[in-house]
Amino acid sequence: MPGFIKNVQFASHGIRVFFKTEKNGKIQGIIAVLVIISGIFLKISRTEWLFILGFIAMIISLEMLNSAIEKICNMISAEYHPQIKIIKDISAAAVLFAAVIAAVAGLIIFIPYLLPLINGRTI
Repeated sequence: MPGFIKNVQFASHGIRVFFKTEKNGKIQGIIAVLVIISGIFLKISRTEWLFILGFIAMIISLEMLNSAIEKICNMISAEYHPQIKIIKDISAAAVLFAAVIAAVAGLIIFIPYLLPLINGRTI
């Protein structure tokens, strides 16, 4: 059990560092909070919460991996290297791809709740 507790401490430190130092981490964190507040306000269903929380976890986790990959690449070579550029581009593309899919899913979930508000009706 002491090993597990140490691992949780290491992971918690990584989470704090990510959100404190990574610009994209801060942006993703703010977006996640806004989406959660919107879900609470609009009273989305349990199933919709599962999708929203799953997408938030996926995007933030991918962004964390992307940041770690970029740091490793920068340690390997501080100078431009075409293969490292490809690694960084693919890593960033994973985050972008997930974010686009999550945004589309978010629209599918939230638009039915927002349309009555836009049209002047209550939820």
